[in-house]
Amino acid sequence: MENKDNVFSKMLRVQFIATLVVAVLAVFISGLHAAISVTAGGGAVILSAFIASKVAERSANKKDASVILVNLLKAEAVKILCILVLLFVTFKVYKQLVPFALIAGLAAAALFSGAALSKFKDEI
Repeated sequence: MENKDNVFSKMLRVQFIATLVVAVLAVFISGLHAAISVTAGGGAVILSAFIASKVAERSANKKDASVILVNLLKAEAVKILCILVLLFVTFKVYKQLVPFALIAGLAAAALFSGAALSKFKDEI
Protein backbone atom coordinates (compact mmCIF):
# COMPACT_ATOMS: atom_id res chain seq x y z
CA MET A 1 0.00 0.00 0.00
CA GLU A 2 2.78 2.40 0.92
CA ASN A 3 4.48 1.73 -2.41
CA LYS A 4 1.29 2.57 -4.33
CA ASP A 5 0.91 5.82 -2.39
CA ASN A 6 4.46 6.66 -3.38
CA VAL A 7 3.71 5.98 -7.06
CA PHE A 8 0.55 8.13 -6.96
CA SER A 9 2.48 10.91 -5.22
CA LYS A 10 5.17 10.77 -7.89
CA MET A 11 2.53 10.78 -10.64
CA LEU A 12 0.84 13.85 -9.12
CA ARG A 13 4.22 15.56 -8.79
CA VAL A 14 5.02 14.92 -12.47
CA GLN A 15 1.59 16.27 -13.46
CA PHE A 16 2.15 19.36 -11.31
CA ILE A 17 5.58 20.01 -12.84
CA ALA A 18 4.21 19.55 -16.37
CA THR A 19 1.39 21.99 -15.65
CA LEU A 20 3.82 24.47 -14.12
CA VAL A 21 6.14 24.31 -17.15
CA VAL A 22 3.25 24.90 -19.55
CA ALA A 23 1.98 27.77 -17.36
CA VAL A 24 5.39 29.46 -17.38
CA LEU A 25 5.54 29.12 -21.17
CA ALA A 26 2.02 30.54 -21.41
CA VAL A 27 3.02 33.63 -19.42
CA PHE A 28 5.74 34.43 -21.93
CA ILE A 29 3.67 33.56 -25.00
CA SER A 30 0.22 34.90 -24.12
CA GLY A 31 0.28 36.54 -20.70
CA LEU A 32 -1.06 36.04 -17.22
CA HIS A 33 -4.62 35.02 -18.14
CA ALA A 34 -3.26 32.22 -20.31
CA ALA A 35 -1.07 31.00 -17.44
CA ILE A 36 -4.04 31.03 -15.06
CA SER A 37 -6.06 29.13 -17.67
CA VAL A 38 -3.30 26.51 -17.99
CA THR A 39 -3.22 26.16 -14.22
CA ALA A 40 -6.99 25.74 -14.10
CA GLY A 41 -6.90 23.00 -16.74
CA GLY A 42 -3.97 21.16 -15.20
CA GLY A 43 -5.32 21.66 -11.70
CA ALA A 44 -8.63 20.07 -12.67
CA VAL A 45 -6.82 16.94 -13.82
CA ILE A 46 -4.47 16.82 -10.82
CA LEU A 47 -7.21 17.29 -8.24
CA SER A 48 -9.44 14.77 -10.00
CA ALA A 49 -6.62 12.22 -10.20
CA PHE A 50 -5.98 12.64 -6.47
CA ILE A 51 -9.65 12.06 -5.66
CA ALA A 52 -9.79 9.07 -8.01
CA SER A 53 -6.71 7.55 -6.39
CA LYS A 54 -8.52 7.61 -3.04
CA VAL A 55 -11.48 5.78 -4.61
CA ALA A 56 -9.16 3.22 -6.22
CA GLU A 57 -7.36 2.59 -2.91
CA ARG A 58 -10.46 0.91 -1.55
CA SER A 59 -9.56 -2.22 -3.51
CA ALA A 60 -5.85 -2.16 -2.66
CA ASN A 61 -6.05 -5.12 -0.25
CA LYS A 62 -8.65 -7.12 -2.17
CA LYS A 63 -7.76 -10.30 -4.01
CA ASP A 64 -10.92 -10.55 -6.13
CA ALA A 65 -10.27 -9.20 -9.64
CA SER A 66 -13.89 -8.18 -10.16
CA VAL A 67 -13.85 -5.98 -7.03
CA ILE A 68 -10.61 -4.35 -8.14
CA LEU A 69 -11.95 -3.76 -11.65
CA VAL A 70 -15.22 -2.24 -10.39
CA ASN A 71 -13.33 0.12 -8.06
CA LEU A 72 -10.98 1.15 -10.88
CA LEU A 73 -13.96 1.88 -13.12
CA LYS A 74 -15.60 3.86 -10.31
CA ALA A 75 -12.36 5.79 -9.81
CA GLU A 76 -12.15 6.64 -13.52
CA ALA A 77 -15.80 7.75 -13.56
CA VAL A 78 -15.20 9.93 -10.49
CA LYS A 79 -12.11 11.43 -12.15
CA ILE A 80 -13.98 12.29 -15.34
CA LEU A 81 -16.94 13.72 -13.42
CA CYS A 82 -14.65 15.85 -11.24
CA ILE A 83 -12.79 17.17 -14.30
CA LEU A 84 -16.08 18.11 -15.97
CA VAL A 85 -17.40 19.86 -12.85
CA LEU A 86 -14.16 21.76 -12.28
CA LEU A 87 -13.97 22.84 -15.93
CA PHE A 88 -17.63 23.94 -15.87
CA VAL A 89 -16.98 26.03 -12.76
CA THR A 90 -13.86 27.49 -14.37
CA PHE A 91 -15.77 28.51 -17.49
CA LYS A 92 -18.52 30.11 -15.38
CA VAL A 93 -16.27 31.92 -12.89
CA TYR A 94 -13.17 32.99 -14.81
CA LYS A 95 -14.26 35.53 -17.41
CA GLN A 96 -10.77 36.13 -18.88
CA LEU A 97 -10.30 32.42 -19.61
CA VAL A 98 -8.07 31.52 -22.56
CA PRO A 99 -9.65 28.28 -23.85
CA PHE A 100 -6.61 27.06 -25.80
CA ALA A 101 -4.40 27.53 -22.74
CA LEU A 102 -6.94 25.69 -20.56
CA ILE A 103 -6.83 22.76 -23.00
CA ALA A 104 -3.01 22.87 -23.05
CA GLY A 105 -2.89 22.58 -19.26
CA LEU A 106 -5.48 19.83 -19.28
CA ALA A 107 -3.56 17.92 -21.96
CA ALA A 108 -0.18 18.34 -20.26
CA ALA A 109 -1.45 16.98 -16.95
CA ALA A 110 -3.42 14.16 -18.59
CA LEU A 111 -0.57 13.06 -20.87
CA PHE A 112 1.98 13.14 -18.11
CA SER A 113 -0.22 11.07 -15.78
CA GLY A 114 0.02 8.15 -18.20
CA ALA A 115 3.71 8.73 -18.79
CA ALA A 116 4.41 8.91 -15.06
CA LEU A 117 2.46 5.74 -14.33
CA SER A 118 4.29 3.83 -17.05
CA LYS A 119 7.62 5.12 -15.74
CA PHE A 120 6.87 4.13 -12.14
CA LYS A 121 4.92 0.90 -12.92
CA ASP A 122 7.73 -1.29 -11.57
CA GLU A 123 7.25 0.25 -8.12
CA ILE A 124 3.60 -0.85 -7.86
